[in-house]
Amino acid sequence: MYRAAASPLRLGLRRLSSSSSSSASPAASATRRLLAPSCRRRLPAAAAPAPSRLFGSAAATAGRECCSGAAVAERTASRGLATMAGGNNRFGHVLTSLPKPGGGEYGKYYSLPALNDPRIDRLPYSIRYLLESAIRNCDGFQITEKDVENIIDWENTAPKLVEIPFKPARVLLQDFTGVPAIVDLASMRDAMARLGNDPGKIDPLIPVDLVIDHSVQADVVRSENALQANMQLEFNRNKERFAFLRWGSTAFNNMLIVPPGSGIVHQVNLEYLGRVVFNTDGILYPDSVLGTDSHTTMIDGMGVAGWGVGGIEAEATMLGQPMSMVLPSVVGFKLSGKLRDGVTATDLVLTVTQILRKHGVVGKFVEFYGEGMSELAVANRATIANMSPEYGATMGFFPVDHVTLEYLKLTGRSDEKVEMVEAYLRANKMFVDYNETQTERVYSSYLELDLADVEPCVSGPKRPHDRVALKDMKADWHSCLSHKVGFKGFGVPKEQQDKVVKFSFHGQPAEIRHGSVVIAAITSCTNTSNPSVMLGAGLVAKKACELGLEVNPWIKTSLAPGSGAVTKYLQKSGLQIYLDQLGFNLVGYGCTTCIGNSGELDEDVAKAITDNDIIAAAVLSGNRNFEGRIHALVRANYLASPPLVVAYALAGTVDIDFESEPIGKGKDGKDVYFKDIWPSNEEIAEVEQSSVLPDMFRSTYEAITQGNPMWNQLSVPNANRFPWDPNSTYIHEPPFFKDITPTPPGPRSVENAYCLLKFGDSITTDHISPAGSIPKDSPAGKYLLERGVQPKDFNSYGSRRGNDEVMARGTFANIRIVNRLLNGEVGPKTIHIPTGEKLFVFDAAMRYKADGHQTIVLAGEEYGSGSSRDWAAKGPMLQGVKAVIAKSFERIHRSNLVGMGVLPLCFKPGEDADSLGLTGHERYTIRLPSDVREIQPGQDVTVTTDTGKSFTCKLRIDTLVELAYFDHGGILHYVLRNLVKQQP
Repeated sequence: MYRAAASPLRLGLRRLSSSSSSSASPAASATRRLLAPSCRRRLPAAAAPAPSRLFGSAAATAGRECCSGAAVAERTASRGLATMAGGNNRFGHVLTSLPKPGGGEYGKYYSLPALNDPRIDRLPYSIRYLLESAIRNCDGFQITEKDVENIIDWENTAPKLVEIPFKPARVLLQDFTGVPAIVDLASMRDAMARLGNDPGKIDPLIPVDLVIDHSVQADVVRSENALQANMQLEFNRNKERFAFLRWGSTAFNNMLIVPPGSGIVHQVNLEYLGRVVFNTDGILYPDSVLGTDSHTTMIDGMGVAGWGVGGIEAEATMLGQPMSMVLPSVVGFKLSGKLRDGVTATDLVLTVTQILRKHGVVGKFVEFYGEGMSELAVANRATIANMSPEYGATMGFFPVDHVTLEYLKLTGRSDEKVEMVEAYLRANKMFVDYNETQTERVYSSYLELDLADVEPCVSGPKRPHDRVALKDMKADWHSCLSHKVGFKGFGVPKEQQDKVVKFSFHGQPAEIRHGSVVIAAITSCTNTSNPSVMLGAGLVAKKACELGLEVNPWIKTSLAPGSGAVTKYLQKSGLQIYLDQLGFNLVGYGCTTCIGNSGELDEDVAKAITDNDIIAAAVLSGNRNFEGRIHALVRANYLASPPLVVAYALAGTVDIDFESEPIGKGKDGKDVYFKDIWPSNEEIAEVEQSSVLPDMFRSTYEAITQGNPMWNQLSVPNANRFPWDPNSTYIHEPPFFKDITPTPPGPRSVENAYCLLKFGDSITTDHISPAGSIPKDSPAGKYLLERGVQPKDFNSYGSRRGNDEVMARGTFANIRIVNRLLNGEVGPKTIHIPTGEKLFVFDAAMRYKADGHQTIVLAGEEYGSGSSRDWAAKGPMLQGVKAVIAKSFERIHRSNLVGMGVLPLCFKPGEDADSLGLTGHERYTIRLPSDVREIQPGQDVTVTTDTGKSFTCKLRIDTLVELAYFDHGGILHYVLRNLVKQQP
């Protein structure tokens, strides 16, 4: 059982007052005084504004790096940093030497104990990471002594929405988000030149790691040649994108590109890139990372503070801008006991996700502790941390302990490195030793889970937090078939639920019905980074093969691990051959099915589904299962552990009770049950002990530093500024900075706007900006056809994020999106209100723009949940959307909207569009003061309509820094103007 305990802090966060600036916190007032000069727009030309605390002078940068040879191997020693205040540091007096046991020193560090403040001992470990960064970077300019005090006084300041700046040690990208980020940086260089300034100022000041993992698709499966065939197809499709990325690695400092075919970004981060502790020029400090993928949180399982941000926030961070954030509440989650036999880390994370989703952790840190930690391997912790976005937390943090140190050794980190990590973290009170008496830490609220209470489960069919106990799966499936269309319903009439469709599969008789599995994918960093579940899948395959079970040939099976180390231990254990025998051949090292790169279904299968309206199923070891994400034709998608993926593939359906129904018949003609093929924890541990070795990780990552022939042969221009090709359909100069002015435009009111779309709850970034395939009859498809691109070469929306023309057309283009203006019709269209015509959303948006009309979007709860996808904010902005009014927003998406100059507003509690009688056919006006100094974060804003209705919303610009971004028209515009002011 889990329990929620009362909090010693107030659970409710006080909204900043809109009526009196005196009611704001002292920190906010101090920030406003510092911010105001940079927000004044009508200063005489000679009166340059005082330098803002938000953007300091650049630190020196080191030489360039790309992923070739020894350059990568030496990445931690040579890359320049802008992560210390240097000679201006206000806490230089706490700089302390860390001695080595045998003499000499590891280096110096900013010591938390040297502050001699008893409040620090009570701080959650996750908050100590924020504190250390603030002390190390405190220059009285970007980061002030007041910021440090606010963090130390977390118990009192956290409930008050106090704003703090944070500087991470590095930034992490994957290629879907990395390409548009580098496109923006290249475009900003051009803008600097147009403003008569130095384009070279646009350069990362902290290490940037980019792993190319989102482009490979599971096109070829069930073949020994699948890996090479899919990689060749990946390069054929993405050669232009990859060449652009390779140009970026040479044109920008501090940028490391890990080439295609190396692994999944978060697993590579866990096994290779994660430093845990940096040692740069003799200064020691903890690793921390902001990533443009929401599952960056996976690194929290190794005691590295990391979380996902929008691409535009990450770009600003690269350029030296501290991230502005509200000092978070921290939920303490105590773990006790140990997992029962047969229960996997996947079962645990799906259980934790449901608990935390129910508790409410959006915008908060979750910190795990308790005696159960000693029973939880880092791979299991990383699985839990990975799914922080699914339970809504900013971080799911596991402080470093002895288990972490053992993992570092297992993954090939040197003994000297591990000794330094332990010595530093112990000295700075950032290490947990469960053999010692623990100082009681204070949390904002408390939860507890006995690991022994976790049971096997899956999640689905449409959301990752809809957990279903395995024993209840059959009953839940029939309930979903019957219920009306929704997150847990498909609305299939009773008389049609048992229909069987017979078809010919490559000349063989085949059949499918509702619930038939057509995709079974062992995929995603969430699980493929965990040897216990991967070897568990291999053991299930071995037992099944020995009993004579087979997987139906029309099921698309695939294995896409997150690093080559997985292949090495599956081969050493002798289990890969059994996975191959069942069709789980290696298809690539990348995200594949988890992000929608599942490839096409066989034509025979696709026709049987579409002609008969079959609710087909996918079972995958991923982290997201939103409808339309995995495959357009597969409406039921279940998240499961890798061993369960194999089991469901063998069963061929999700409509099965594993406790009472056989999976199939063995070669002796007898029924084979789930219990006959399921391995014990002891069996898995025995194979893991003998098969997972440090040399596997060392050799894997030594190999990727050499790149591969296809990557190494890419030709790239030797230029500081990118030579844009106007005919390219992959890389296009975006319009964001083309007309930038030296002074900010100021806040903009919304006048007589039409409603472009009206949504219900849980509209995800996949709905707003899909990453999957591009239909040929869609606006994006027509755009590509007009430019001579054939449908077979369309690739995916995700792969074309470097081209704003494609992405603007792909906004709100998800084929499963439900727009309430269409009265129940599903699809990427809307009603053009003035004419009543039904149009593709892009076509309607362009007609509004051409006629000079602004637009807004109405939405329900959790608007923008899912991936941290900056195009989900860029696309609406390019379509002319000026504001989104929702019941609630996902954290990253809300900040992305602000970062693109789109106004986020929240209905008051208990209200929404329906309760207010809003049909979406009204015209909306939202008036704001023209002077940003007259606006308060979180203030009330009145919305009026042309029908006479008016209502009050909360302005979801949450900090004064975000107000500055809005004043400038977006975060990158703000950064660009500040860089122009900066002296050479």
